Amino acid sequence: MITHAHRCVAAVRRGSQGDRRADTSGDPRGHEPADQCIDDDAELARSVVDAGRYLVLATADADGRPWPAPVWYAWQGPEFVWVSWPEARHSNNIESRSTVSFVIFEAPVPVEGRTRAIYAEATAAEVSDDDRERCLRIFDSRARAEGLGAWTTERVTAPGNLRLYHAVVSRLFVLHPERDLRREVAIDL
Repeated sequence: MITHAHRCVAAVRRGSQGDRRADTSGDPRGHEPADQCIDDDAELARSVVDAGRYLVLATADADGRPWPAPVWYAWQGPEFVWVSWPEARHSNNIESRSTVSFVIFEAPVPVEGRTRAIYAEATAAEVSDDDRERCLRIFDSRARAEGLGAWTTERVTAPGNLRLYHAVVSRLFVLHPERDLRREVAIDL
């Protein structure tokens, strides 16, 4: 039996890379176009990011040894911002290899695994001096909204022990709770 989800996946796979419009030809039943699936997936991605508190950041060192780390995040569009110690293993990994990935997922989830999640491929770095105030505003805004207090430049520069980091998403995927499928979606957070 072909479900709506299967039709969406097939239609998205038939679409071109640059144009995510779906090919709905050949569906004699007149079901929803796959564009509806993409819109639903984009909404799913936004809701997971909005509800999440931590992302699990996957980095690798210069030799390719992987290392995951949970970080509390703030975001604006495709850019995610967090603070970390520059001596932390994931921070050192980012310095030597800027390509990262991360996942944000609903928690807690029932044992049967019906979670919603987003997966991202991104480029990460310590925030530059020129970009610090902008990224700090993003982080501070969410921190205040969550009742975590204010974040100032003094907290993320020497002699303080934390630094601002950011990752800009290049590819984004969703995991839907009703199907164990990961689909790429347009980055529209």
